[in-house]
Parts: sequence; C-alpha cells; structure tokens
Amino acid sequence: MLQYEEKIKNREQVKLIVAEWKEKGLKVGFTSGSFDLLHPGHVEYLALARSKCDRLVVALNSDSSVSSYKSKDRPINSENSRALVLAALESVDLVFIFSELNNNENIKLIEPNFYIKAGDYNEDKLSSAPLIKSYGGEIIIIPFKSGFSTTSIIDKILMKSCAGNMIAPTQLQYEKKPAIFLDRDGTLIEFVDYLHEPEKVRSYTEGFKVLKQAKDLGFRLIIVTNQPGIGLGLFTKEDFFRVNLEMFKQASKVGLTFDKVYYSPYGKADNTNCRKPNTGMIERAVKELNIDLEQSYVVGDSTVDIKLANNAGIKGVLVETGNAGKDGLSEARTDFIAKDLTTAVNFIISDYNKSLCKI
Repeated sequence: MLQYEEKIKNREQVKLIVAEWKEKGLKVGFTSGSFDLLHPGHVEYLALARSKCDRLVVALNSDSSVSSYKSKDRPINSENSRALVLAALESVDLVFIFSELNNNENIKLIEPNFYIKAGDYNEDKLSSAPLIKSYGGEIIIIPFKSGFSTTSIIDKILMKSCAGNMIAPTQLQYEKKPAIFLDRDGTLIEFVDYLHEPEKVRSYTEGFKVLKQAKDLGFRLIIVTNQPGIGLGLFTKEDFFRVNLEMFKQASKVGLTFDKVYYSPYGKADNTNCRKPNTGMIERAVKELNIDLEQSYVVGDSTVDIKLANNAGIKGVLVETGNAGKDGLSEARTDFIAKDLTTAVNFIISDYNKSLCKI
C-alpha cells in the first residue's frame, strides 16, 4: 500500500483518530465535497483550508449521493478513485466516504474545531451552524477561486469533441451502414430563427427515443444543417457548438448519441456545394463514414431538406414541425409526410425492414 492510501479510512476510524489528535491539542478542520475531476480551484481551496488548522479531514460524497444532488451522469470518477487522488494531496490528512446529503452526522461524530466551507455562504444560512456552535466549534468560509469548476471542464471536453466531430476528417475504418441524415432546427429541436442560445434548445424527446431504436437497428445518425448565421456574423461557430452541446446533453438522457455533425456556414449567394440542397455534406459523409446511400434517408422540416434527398437519390421524409415544408424555397418530391420526428423515424424503420424482406 502506498503511504498516502493509508489516509483513507472509514468514518468510525476517523472518529478515533480525530479524538487522539484533539487530546494532543491539535486543531482539526473538516470539509466535504464531491471533488470530481480535481482542478486548481480544489487544490487551492484545500491548501487554504489546511492553513487554518493543524489537521484537515475531508469527507467525500459517495457516488450515489453525487448522482442524487448533481445528475445521473455524475460523478465522472468513482468514489474510490476520487478518494485516492485527495489522499495524495499534502494538504489532506484524512479522507472518508459518506452517503448522506448533509454533514450533520459527520459533524456529530467528529466534532471538528473548524467546519470549513467553500463559496459565498453566510453562517446564518448553514443548516449545520447551530450544531457546530453547540460544542464550541467555529465555521470558516473560503471563497471559490473563480475560473474553475468541474462542470465547465466537462463542457469544454464535450465542446472540443463536438467541434472535432463537425470539422475533422475521420481516419477510422467504418463498416458500411445506412444513415438517416437529419436537419437540426425544426426537426430535432424546436425551430428558433438563427438559434445561438443554448437555453432556448427544446428537443423532441419522444423522437429521440425512436431515433435510438433506429441506431440500435444499424442506422448512422448524421446531422446536416445550414447555418448561414455564422457567415453573416450573427453568431459564432462556438455559439453553434454550444447549442449542439445542449442538444447532445438532452439526447443523452434517453441514451441517444449522434455519429457526426456537418454544417454549412454559407448563405445561398455563396453557391457552395456544401450548402443544402446541394449534396456536399452527404458526399462527405459517404466518404468518411462508409454510408450505404441506397438504404439511407433524409428527414427535415423544409423543402430544402427534401430537395437534398432528391438530389442525393434517396428518400426524403418531411416533418410537419418547424417550417413544415412551407418555406417555398425548393420544388421537391416528398416520399412521406410525418406529423413529427417520432412518426418520421417509425416510418423509416418500417420501410427499411420491408426493404430487407425483399432482398
């Protein structure tokens, strides 16, 4: 066992050790948290906390408790991994894992000299304040170090991954599979003109559930979207990525992931092959992802999306959400009209299964 692993104890062991420290006249500080994806803000906070006392005890939220008060996608690292990283810090003297959603039981058991909290708390708003004061303990508040948070780190990782999926050519070897080429605004999410604010993203969740069934069946799910607002300077690529990131988060709640996102930042006047209804984005997907184009479909809310399907020689499904085909931008032949994304994908699954029976 590494020396720092010996700092990890259970709560009863911590109680005995803290009692010994206090008998020797040492001042014991206590703090808690999830400490998921340890970052400089955590390190500085724990160092400052340790400077306020002779020994610092850290209570680590268990995996189940983190999931209950943050989200089902957290923590990123397991409780044992997080405990090990904390124990390796010089500023930390003891670590134990607990499952309650507050520190009352911990405080009753340990009775630390100092209860140390991070943030901009007011003592009067701490539910544990009366308990601390009942035995003569003291509360110390240490402000957060700005610019660091686990959530922002996760978002940054997802955004970089998102950006990579949109612009980076793939070097992977893919098995040949059919695809559903999906418009974004008005098809996957509610239509907002020149959408660039993540908080306005409203996904068609029931449709996402059926899309997951299509993916399980073997379809690749590829987003193809015109985003002329980027070229016009109305919003940035980063704004576009943030909107996609929010949509991906909402999709993940039903277990759905997308295989690729292609976008065109150009306007109609630019006359570029990558802008729908031209087929540049589909051609790129066929090349990069080994798409079985004959068995593929396009789903969208505008005549531009259906014209894209016509130009690519595949079936086009119009959804009656968003523009509902009333944009009047293209003359196109629709293979199926669906009231929403759910109906559209159910049609595709049924149509694809029929085609397999004919083979």
